[in-house]
Amino acid sequence: MNKELVDKIKNNPDYQELVSKRSSFSLKLTAAMLVVYFTFILTIAFDPSFLGTPLSADSVTSIGIPVGIAVIIFAFVLTGIYTVRANGEFDDLNNKIKNSIKED
Repeated sequence: MNKELVDKIKNNPDYQELVSKRSSFSLKLTAAMLVVYFTFILTIAFDPSFLGTPLSADSVTSIGIPVGIAVIIFAFVLTGIYTVRANGEFDDLNNKIKNSIKED
């Protein structure tokens, strides 16, 4: 790819919008995942007895098991949310950029 084409793409307002929206959205999802994950880890570090509490009086499963599974499921949900938006809005902007470059 030559420098002229790269500059044309970087100066395209749709490209700048794509980069801005994608970065902002990624940071929000990353922050959400970090909050959930570090809350889980800090709970393990500072109050392990809470996560070690059995679900019921005669249960061998502790509260930590479903909470840990919920953290994993949360990660999958965030991945799905990002994928849906990437395949919709971000792909549309990407195609718009490609079409505008082809026309020139």
